[in-house]
Amino acid sequence: MGKALVKPLYILLMNDLLLKKSIYLLALISLVACTNGSPPSVRSNSMDSLNNSMGNPADSGSNNENIVTTPTKVYNNDRFKEVTVEQVEESKFIIRGKGQIFEANFNWVVEDGHNELLEGFEMTSAGAPEWGDFQFTVEAKKIRPNSTLMLFLFEISAKDGSRQYQLPIKLY
Repeated sequence: MGKALVKPLYILLMNDLLLKKSIYLLALISLVACTNGSPPSVRSNSMDSLNNSMGNPADSGSNNENIVTTPTKVYNNDRFKEVTVEQVEESKFIIRGKGQIFEANFNWVVEDGHNELLEGFEMTSAGAPEWGDFQFTVEAKKIRPNSTLMLFLFEISAKDGSRQYQLPIKLY
């Protein structure tokens, strides 16, 4: 009778151990999948970093309480970092940032969700493995009033010509 209870108990313990191992494996796979590939990230700077760029209000002698500022979005991925967009006119934008690009050359395209409206290439101040600065201006008008214009920065693969490390940026 003792052997009859030991066998089912052993099977239950093995099933429980297998279940725990399966849960652990799924959690590990989920963690690796979420961090591998480093998808593009977007963050908004805090008001402190905006205030640093405006200087100390006490130094200027003026009251800055009525100034309304909009936090600047900063875009990043494995090859581009600290990328910002400044809208200087209704359809004119200045793009600034840093790139770690092979031979310091990267491409860009403006799309409206249906068509590529503009395309071009730019250079950073240094090639990989250094982070080089870049700045360029894009003037893009919407063809359809309800469309959204997106700027994509990317590196062209020397191997097959495909887009790599594409960074999507919403213009307007």
